[in-house]
Amino acid sequence: MRLDLNDHVEQLPVSRFTEKAYLDYAMYVILDRALPHVGDGLKPVQRRIVYAMSELGLSAASKHKKSARTVGDVIGKYHPHGDSACYEAMVLMAQPFSTRYPLIDGQGNWGSPDEPKSFAAMRYTEARMTPYARLLLEELTQGTVDFQPNFDGTLDEPALLPARVPNLLLNGVTGIAVGMATDIPPHNLREVVNAAVHLLDHPDADVAALCEHLPGPDFPTAGEIITPRNDLRKIYATGLGSIRQRAIYEIEDGDIIVTALPYQVSGSKVLEQIAAQMQAKKLPLVSDLRDESDHEHPTRLVIIPRSRNVDADELMTHLFATTDLERSYRVNMNVIGLDGRPRVMTLLDLLSEWLSYRIQTVRRRIQWRLDRVERRLHILDGLLIAFLNIDEVIAIIRHEDEPKAVLMARFGLSDTQAEAILELKLRHLAKLEEMQLRSEQADLAKERDALRALLDNEKKLRGKVREELLADARTHGDDRRAPLVEASAAQALDESALIQSEPVTVVLSQQGWVRLAKGHDVDGAALSYRTGDGFLAQASGRSTQQAVFLDSTGRAYALPAHTLPSARGHGEPLRGRLSPQAGVGFTHVLLGSGDERFLFASSAAFGLVAALEQTHSRQRAGKTFITLPEGASLLAPVAIRDDEAWVALLGGGNLLVFPLEDLLNEGRGGRGSKLMALNKDEPLIALTLLGKGDVLRVHTSGRYLNLSPADWQGMISQRARRGRPLPRGFTRAERLETIRSDD
Repeated sequence: MRLDLNDHVEQLPVSRFTEKAYLDYAMYVILDRALPHVGDGLKPVQRRIVYAMSELGLSAASKHKKSARTVGDVIGKYHPHGDSACYEAMVLMAQPFSTRYPLIDGQGNWGSPDEPKSFAAMRYTEARMTPYARLLLEELTQGTVDFQPNFDGTLDEPALLPARVPNLLLNGVTGIAVGMATDIPPHNLREVVNAAVHLLDHPDADVAALCEHLPGPDFPTAGEIITPRNDLRKIYATGLGSIRQRAIYEIEDGDIIVTALPYQVSGSKVLEQIAAQMQAKKLPLVSDLRDESDHEHPTRLVIIPRSRNVDADELMTHLFATTDLERSYRVNMNVIGLDGRPRVMTLLDLLSEWLSYRIQTVRRRIQWRLDRVERRLHILDGLLIAFLNIDEVIAIIRHEDEPKAVLMARFGLSDTQAEAILELKLRHLAKLEEMQLRSEQADLAKERDALRALLDNEKKLRGKVREELLADARTHGDDRRAPLVEASAAQALDESALIQSEPVTVVLSQQGWVRLAKGHDVDGAALSYRTGDGFLAQASGRSTQQAVFLDSTGRAYALPAHTLPSARGHGEPLRGRLSPQAGVGFTHVLLGSGDERFLFASSAAFGLVAALEQTHSRQRAGKTFITLPEGASLLAPVAIRDDEAWVALLGGGNLLVFPLEDLLNEGRGGRGSKLMALNKDEPLIALTLLGKGDVLRVHTSGRYLNLSPADWQGMISQRARRGRPLPRGFTRAERLETIRSDD
């Protein structure tokens, strides 16, 4: 007979097979790797590490043993995964700056707050369990939890550990599964126990009542938790949200001393972030940094302000917003419940389920003890019968082939009682004393009655749980580390607020090199330039302002003035920071406040008035500000004073003066409004602005002509007109100058 293999092959559509395979894998990751159980608050790898260490006898009172030994037992017996992942999980359980209540007491290099992953290899470190770990293991052998076969069926391991405290809330957990994740922050043992006790006493309590005892998380590091109380209550009421923690600092001799950092923040990284801002000239308020952390002061970061006039609180507010001195932590209390299903729990759900687990654990422990007590009482009853009939018992044992059956028949003993009598050595049988047996019997009977009373009375059982919780809190509890301080999230200061405001002058060279000189009494033409280069333009203002550069196409670019190189050298090319089009050069530089107005005009006699902030651009390529007609160039922009009301233009041998308001009332098109009527080949040569009492000076080849206010006011016309011809000898005038009435 021929066997057809196709008869024994199951055929499935690829879609069904892949869907099932993926779902199986997803559930495995969720239930057996990534999410903790509400009962003991541990992931499987953590549970197996603790159990393996207990099997190795690594209690808090034992000697440390090589970590490699523990990892070997874990991956060889219970957790068939990579040794590096297992050891890293073990390290996190030992780091006091990562875990609120460490389960492992490490010896050797287990990492540092600055470099949590700088721990030594497992062959170099040693470990044992901490006293706190006893709370997870103490009742393990008392029938409190179920055991299950390990991965190859050769050993048994606990499905859960009988945690005496809500370890899930105490140490928190972070995990990423397939399609879901969990982020539970750590809490303070005393506060969690108080909340659990309150729920035991008041089963109808709500989240608000629990938050009176458990106000918020308590991280291993002492940074301030600044999340408002109402927001914390919303997190506990929904199981979702975020928590902000910031560093603690103090002022010492004018210096800022950071004494505590947020959870999982590296002090060296914070200093790097601050130094990067200093190097980029974005933090001129700080002159120096030091890390003075040592064994006595684990966190001591020194920030030295530039001067005593610097507001330390404002500076720290900026650093909170721009560095890891303030961090946000996501909360997603997604755990595996008692029904074996993952779900997001509120604080009330989580404590209620854990108390149900704990009450059931205590019930199983008491039942286990009761069974042992009753078994011992049963044996004592048999031993008393043997004592009262010792001679006959000895004779039966000596002469009968089947003494067990004879004893059972003669004295009405059970199999267990007869076996206990037969297992006694003769000298023990001879030394049996009725008083000792009856004393032990009375004590055990009293204990049996007490245990039965606990099992039969739910109120007494809950009272027992309450008593043990408070006792464990007294033994292992400590004070809160992370203070709760309500404050709003920090906002970065405006860049100008961080910069010391001082008078400066920006100097632009013909080849587009820029530099910054301190003060306003700077003669840019007198500075030294690179070979083939020379002075082009300069502008005076404050170091907190934006320097605006205009190119030959009418595009505008902006850079913070304080970031420009010092005038002690030749500066640096603008093309290193800006990206004008190929072949386009820079022609003008402006510096002033954003609301300061300028008159912009092209040689084609078109112009407009605009605030300086309209020229600002954060793009390297700048922005198109004014459209220049073909062949036209941009004249030097002129700042508008409050008392200036007229525009004077020079072109085609004519002078035109018109009211400034004629231009202000015009729309702001791409090229501006028509300023002066000129012939086709006549360019607009110069312009200036005039106040009521100013003198207008017209320059030409070494000479000048002064026009008094009465003279030029008699020439006032309308915008876009031809203007008045200049006197003979000034028809080729080159420049206009305003002589202020207050000069």
